[in-house]
Amino acid sequence: MGSLMNDITAKPDKAPLASELIADLIELLEVERLDRDLYRGRRKKGGVGRVFGGQVIAQALMAASLSIEDEKAMHSLHAYFMRPGDENLPIIFRVERDFDGGSFANRRVIAMQNGKPILNLTSSFQRKEEGLSHMAPMPQVPPPDNLTSLLELAQKYEDVLPPDARDFMKRPSAIELRPVTALPFLPGEKRDPANQCWFRAVAPVRDDPRLHRVMLAHASDMVLLSTSLLPHGINWVTHKIQTASLDHALWFHEDVRIDDWLLYVTDSPWAGHARGFNRGSIYTREGKLIASVAQEGLIRIRN
Repeated sequence: MGSLMNDITAKPDKAPLASELIADLIELLEVERLDRDLYRGRRKKGGVGRVFGGQVIAQALMAASLSIEDEKAMHSLHAYFMRPGDENLPIIFRVERDFDGGSFANRRVIAMQNGKPILNLTSSFQRKEEGLSHMAPMPQVPPPDNLTSLLELAQKYEDVLPPDARDFMKRPSAIELRPVTALPFLPGEKRDPANQCWFRAVAPVRDDPRLHRVMLAHASDMVLLSTSLLPHGINWVTHKIQTASLDHALWFHEDVRIDDWLLYVTDSPWAGHARGFNRGSIYTREGKLIASVAQEGLIRIRN
């Protein structure tokens, strides 16, 4: 459910403006209130096939946050994918207010289509306070200004890409990716299961901390699962594999701006039994660790 190839959309007649891409993404993630603690998530414009897992996570997190009635900010989420989402249908989100305390609040969200759950998400919110502080340092990598975007790389290598993958990768996106190391679509030698990628929203996003965190949750599902493929020299473009997110966990350490460059540092310490486990650390350009991610995904080789 979390594979980017599940997010294929119809080819637009003309390239949209960056501001239009951001407006569309914000509209997608701002769920519609139907009743108290009951929300409806919009369909992605032009979306076909399965819903991108990051979209469901972000919409569920937005629904959970709308039930928080004080200044507590989201600091973690844990989600399980159960069924693939259908792009032809909206998603209904039911929020359960499991706990409201002085410092913390917990919410449980069930995302449903056709009366069946497709995702369960729990999230925690905390009132801001100070405490002991340390963080792992950001690795030394080239700055994003010196790197090529994924869209430009797709144009450069379009002659070696399958038509479906080429069309998908050349589609304008609200989130720009600039790989630091491994290109996610070229066959290559087996390599260590570690990767880095810069990303950011392609246009400014209004000053709403909740929205920036929800958009980060959406983006956190984009380049994670492919890390567990690197030791095997395969990828989702050049090989017949079935991939999908099984679960997803995200911890917000600091406030974030999704419209400034962020570095996604990922590694995969284990894979087996048709599953791959992946971890991620997200840093600002200045080297501050703002979020951590963990995910296990399905990996099946198809003949």
